[in-house]
Amino acid sequence: MEENLMYITIGAISSALLFDFVNGFHDSANAIATVVGTRTLKPLHAVTMASITNFIGPFIFGTAVAATVGKGIIQPEFATTEVILAGLIGAIVWNLITWYFGLPSSSSHALIGGLIGSALISGGIQAIVFEGLEKTIVFMVASPALGFFMAFILAILLVYFLKRKKPRSINKVFGKLQICSSIFFSLTHGANDGQKTMGVITALLIAGGFLESTEFVVPIWVILSAAIAIGLGTFFGGWRIVKTMAFKLTDLKPYQGFCAETGGGVILAAMAWLGIPVSTTQAISGAIMGVGATRRLSAVRWGVGKRIIYAWIITIPASAAIAALVFVVFSFFTYML
Repeated sequence: MEENLMYITIGAISSALLFDFVNGFHDSANAIATVVGTRTLKPLHAVTMASITNFIGPFIFGTAVAATVGKGIIQPEFATTEVILAGLIGAIVWNLITWYFGLPSSSSHALIGGLIGSALISGGIQAIVFEGLEKTIVFMVASPALGFFMAFILAILLVYFLKRKKPRSINKVFGKLQICSSIFFSLTHGANDGQKTMGVITALLIAGGFLESTEFVVPIWVILSAAIAIGLGTFFGGWRIVKTMAFKLTDLKPYQGFCAETGGGVILAAMAWLGIPVSTTQAISGAIMGVGATRRLSAVRWGVGKRIIYAWIITIPASAAIAALVFVVFSFFTYML
C-alpha cells in the first residue's frame, strides 16, 4: 500500500511539473507580449530572456504564494494525492483548450478551479477554505482593474512630460527601458506563477507523508524543479496567445509597452510579497488595455478584450468541472479495483 502511494505521489508530482511547464508555455505571452508587440526584441530573444528571468523570480520574492495555494484553497485534511492530481489534470486540460483558441486565460485560476472542483466531489462544501477563495475572487476582479489604471496613469504622465520630445528619440530611449521593464515583469511572473506549483508539490509531499505537516515549508529541490519547469515552458512559448496579446488587442509603442510592463509588474511584485495568488494574465491584459486607451478608447479592440474577459470568467468553473469529472473517474476505477 505504501509503495502504491509512493508511485501515485510521484505521478502527481510529475503532473504538477507538467502543469508548470504548460503554465509557462501558456503564459509566455504575459512576459513577452509587449516587448514583441513593440518590436523592441525579436521573439526568440524575448522568450530566452523571459525564460531565464521566470526561473530566477521565485528565488527573489520568496514562497508566500506557494503557502497560500498549498494550504489556503482547500482544507489540508481533504488535500489528498487523488484530489490534487485530479485538480492538476483539470487545470492542464483547460490551459490546453484556451491555448488552442489563442485565449489568454489565467493558469492560476485554472489551477485553483481544478483544486476546488475535485475537493468538492471528495469532501463537499466543507473541503473549501472560503477565506482563500474569497481573496482569489476579489483579486480576480482587482488585478486587471489595477493593471489598467496604473498603466493608464503612467502613460498619461509620460505623454504630458514628453510632449515636446520627438517621437523618434522617445522610441529609442523607451526601447531600451522596455527591456528593463520586461525583465522586471518576467521576474514577477515567475515569482507568482512558479510558486503555485511549488505549493501544490509541497501539499502532495505532506499528503503522502513525505514531509512533516506541522509547518508548510517548501523544500529547495521543489523550488528548483518548479522554476526550471516554468522557465522551459516559457522558452517554448504558446505563440497563439502571444499573437493575441501582442498584436490583436491594441497597437503598442515602446513607451506604452514600458508602462504596461511596469504597471503589471508592480502589482505582481506586491501580491507575491503578500502571498496573494493573482493572475499574471489579467494583470498584463488590463495594463495593455490601459495604455491603449490613452490614445483613444477605439485604439483598444474591445471585441478581443471581451473574449479575453469571458475566458477569465469561465476559467474557474470550467477547470473545476473538468477536475470533478476526473476525480469521479478516479473514484470509479479505485472502487472497481
